[in-house]
Amino acid sequence: MTQNHNEYGQPLGESLPGWATRPLPGDVTLQGAFCRIEPLNVERHAQDLYTAYSTAPDGRDWTYMFAGPFQAADEYLHYAEGIARSADPKHYAVIDTALGKAVGTLSLMRIDPTHGVIEVGNVAFSPLLKQKRASTEAQFLLMQYAFDELRYRRYEWKCDSLNAPSRKAADRLGFRFEGIFRQAVTYKGRSRDTAWFAIIDKEWPSLKAAFLAWLSADNFDRDGRQVRTLAEFKREQP
Repeated sequence: MTQNHNEYGQPLGESLPGWATRPLPGDVTLQGAFCRIEPLNVERHAQDLYTAYSTAPDGRDWTYMFAGPFQAADEYLHYAEGIARSADPKHYAVIDTALGKAVGTLSLMRIDPTHGVIEVGNVAFSPLLKQKRASTEAQFLLMQYAFDELRYRRYEWKCDSLNAPSRKAADRLGFRFEGIFRQAVTYKGRSRDTAWFAIIDKEWPSLKAAFLAWLSADNFDRDGRQVRTLAEFKREQP
């Protein structure tokens, strides 16, 4: 890439002709083959979500979350009422199309329309969603919305640096590790070093192609097992 310089010979970043502030995430429904993403609605989703989360044998899925675990339905309902009203984070429910029920949530957050930066976070997937095709598709649908419809330039993932499953998921989904912010957050009475990951718009076309190839019906046998991994498809992209 040719380096830009100003009249003083100082190097400059890439020019962005026509760049404009991006739209905020909205009340959209994103339909996939295995799941649907829609704005979190307490009346439609909260009871199904609590039921789905209750299929977990213990509360470990909430260890690195800012909220939870929830011991009773009314406790989760109160939490859901609060997050459903939030514009940032903007929370969405993940509906399993086969079950017809909400089985997880995730959000778009730390939204910066001026600079085109947005983060996916608050990923709370129940055992009914984890490690299913719908889980990967839900992440893809929200990513696609951020890059292709809202036209953001940078899509971030952050987690507790000690949260090994989250870091592994970020890597699998195509996020690049960018470093550790030490003592960045306090939550649940403890300190958090935050691991930063991101995808930028230049990386999105090849990553999108890998997701579409992985999600293809041809990539799964009659029992729903993958034929090839997402990592394999990513390696084939330019």
